[in-house]
Amino acid sequence: MLFQLSEEQLMIQQAARDFAQNELRPGVIERDEHQKFPAEQVKKLGELGFLGMMVSEKFGGSGLDAVSYVLVMEELSKVDASASVVVSVNNSLVCYGLEAYGSEFQKEKYLKPLASGQQIGAFCLSEPEAGSDATSQQTTAEDKGDYYLLNGTKNWITNGSTASTYLVIAQTHPDLKHKGINAFIVEKGMEGFTIGPKENKMGIRGSDTHSLMFNDVKVPKENRIGEDGFGFKFAMKTLEGGRIGIAAQALGIAAGAYELALAYSKQRKSFGKPISEHQAIAFKLADMATQIEAARMLVYKAAWLKDQGLPYTLAGSMAKLFASKVAMDVTVEAVQVHGGYGFVKEYHVERLMRDAKITQIYEGTSEIQQMVISREILR
Repeated sequence: MLFQLSEEQLMIQQAARDFAQNELRPGVIERDEHQKFPAEQVKKLGELGFLGMMVSEKFGGSGLDAVSYVLVMEELSKVDASASVVVSVNNSLVCYGLEAYGSEFQKEKYLKPLASGQQIGAFCLSEPEAGSDATSQQTTAEDKGDYYLLNGTKNWITNGSTASTYLVIAQTHPDLKHKGINAFIVEKGMEGFTIGPKENKMGIRGSDTHSLMFNDVKVPKENRIGEDGFGFKFAMKTLEGGRIGIAAQALGIAAGAYELALAYSKQRKSFGKPISEHQAIAFKLADMATQIEAARMLVYKAAWLKDQGLPYTLAGSMAKLFASKVAMDVTVEAVQVHGGYGFVKEYHVERLMRDAKITQIYEGTSEIQQMVISREILR
């Protein structure tokens, strides 16, 4: 097995690292404190081609591979997970879903501005009563001939108020259950489409998370993605790739916390020497580094399998399950290494610890990943 990145991948990784340190780190604590969306930084990410990394150049994307994508996600997440989740949703869910399953009309009208970074998108699956149970969609899309009438509520939607294009999952044929679900492209500004207040969250506080309400929204027939009843399959296929992005985010959060703890341990002295020279701290750092490297291998493998056109369901779920646990474990230890300073915002690790928790929840909880993994290995 070859564990060496290509020259192009190394250049992309360095570009993402430089952006994270120079553009994201300044102001990240203030954005977290005030729940401020990183609009200026997201605009620059679009200009760098990071919002449509895996989309063909034909549709305005960068035409890069999934490994390059997870490298970028890791570097951005070391500093600001609120910014990296915008990159994740736009790449893994919105752009991927449209390029893989959208019509030529949909790709021309919606994918191009999303992939080129002119706009950002949102993926709307979760509901008040349909989070992990995606089959229980209460949002309805009634077929009216040349349009659908959309009614319902979506919860916890990333990019909720900043997106221009929304991929909405809704039930058209309740008697067919999950086989009667469809996916639709909804534009901001459509009559009857309203955006609720921003959620006041524990972590990724700069991320723009809202509830969305649809009240008799007329969605043109050409905005349905795929054949009638394709919506559930569309959501599940899209989320498979999304897990890889979130696994990379979790990896980055863990790696960022570890790097801060390592640097701090070399500077902070106790009993006449740096605390890194005390075995209690050195062993913590050793465990953190090992966990991160194991998570990295799982994440990179899942991305590589996707690039090769090989099945990656199992690898993606394993990467997401393990990396999100590592993110929690490592960030908690990073706070511990910092001692009292770890509880102070200016040292960043408390924010990374708060951000880490969401990686165990969105794109399918840890329990959902365990269900997917057990199903795959017992098949």
